[in-house]
This record gives sequence, C-alpha cells and structure tokens, in this order.
Amino acid sequence: MLTENAKNLFAQLEMEFPAVAVKFSYLKPEGVERTDEVLSFCQFVKKAQTSGKKFYVTKEDDNCCGKIALGMAPKDPFTVSGIVGRDFEIFRDPSPNIRLHNSYPVVNPGTIRFVEFCPVSICDFSPDLVICVANTQQAEILMRATSYISGDLWESRSSSVMSCAWTYSYPYLSGKVNFCITGMHHGMRRRDVYPAGLHIISIPYQKLDEVITALGEMPWVPIAMRTDPESRAVLEERTSRWEDASVPSGAN
Repeated sequence: MLTENAKNLFAQLEMEFPAVAVKFSYLKPEGVERTDEVLSFCQFVKKAQTSGKKFYVTKEDDNCCGKIALGMAPKDPFTVSGIVGRDFEIFRDPSPNIRLHNSYPVVNPGTIRFVEFCPVSICDFSPDLVICVANTQQAEILMRATSYISGDLWESRSSSVMSCAWTYSYPYLSGKVNFCITGMHHGMRRRDVYPAGLHIISIPYQKLDEVITALGEMPWVPIAMRTDPESRAVLEERTSRWEDASVPSGAN
C-alpha cells in the first residue's frame, strides 16, 4: 500500500502528467469500474492521468499488442509475421520484426486477466508498477533515486515498436526500473499520446520502497549544483578535507 508520504513525494515532483499506479490481477478488482473506451496500453496511463480516476481494463479493451506482452492474449501469427512492420516502414523486411517478436518479455499466459490503473494520489492498493512521465529535470531526480541507495546502473531497454512490453512486462518480470523517451516509439507517436522528449519511467514493486525511501532522504538538488552561499561554504569545507585524505604518490 502506498503511504501518504509516498504519495506526497511523487506529488512534489510536480509532473505535468501525474504518476500512475498499476496493478495486475487474475481476479476482477472489486469496487472499480471498467474503462469506458477501447484504447491501447500506451494510452491507458494517459487516461488515468487526465481523468484522475481509477479503472480497470481487460484484453477486450486493448486495440493493440499490450495484451500480448502481458500474456492476456496469444501472439497473433499475422502480427508476428512482420508484415505489419515492413508495410509501416518501421523495418526494411519482415525478418527483423519477426526477431523482435521473439525478444520482448511476455508474462505467463493467462495469469493476468485484469489491469488496474489509478493516479498515485488516490491509490488504495499495493502497485505492481508506478509509471511516471517526467521531463528531464524530474527524471534525473527519479533515476538518481533508483541508485542512491543501491548503486544500481541506469538502463533503458526498448525498441521502435512494442513500447508496451518495455513499460509493463519487462520491469514487472525483471525487477528493474526501465525508461523510454516519448517520440521514439511508433505506436505512441502515431497516437500522439505525449509530447516528444519526455521520460516514461516504470518502477516495479521490487524497487518501489527503495525509490520512495531515497526520494525522502536524498537532496533533490545535489550540493554541487546549488549556488546559495551556505551550500557553497559547506561544499568548500567538505572538499578542503580531500587534500589531507589523499594518498601520497607511490604509497601502497
């Protein structure tokens, strides 16, 4: 369950598009309304952000391939054949598109039947993912929070198509935070979901507590980036110790 402190920390980022909590389930969510329109999975996060409401979707509500990445529906032979990628001029031939369809992660078939979306501000469940759409300054804070405690490397794994797989199934299955950039992925760009140049950061449940803890502990603007006299004085005092701590040349 997201605490009020966690909700406040995400709110303090002041993202134009608020953070969204996502929950996967086999059983139908109780007390939650089903979405009132058919969209693609790259659009459902935006719907939660703009409506400010909680809702769930099924495979029948998805008009693209997100349901395949989440194991809600089997791979369609025509789609996997690569003809679509070639005819959309995303790939030169069907072959690289076929290869891609054998590369993205898929959740065990049938284990997810419902996907719940909810703005973090009103979330009343334990999310499997928290998805943030952030500008570069906000994204730097979020990504630094993913490594502030653990030292984990920042990784971005994605492809020109199937951004849904890298936003949903990859972080969920790998336990790794993943991010992609809007304007670089065919489906989202064609549907004009977000302006280009934003970072979609998907934080899985395995990393969520760590990220929230880091957001609460770390300075959002590191001291070397601050220009106020007090910060400058503190930094100068800290760095003045470095000369005394340096190891003499040639020492073991």
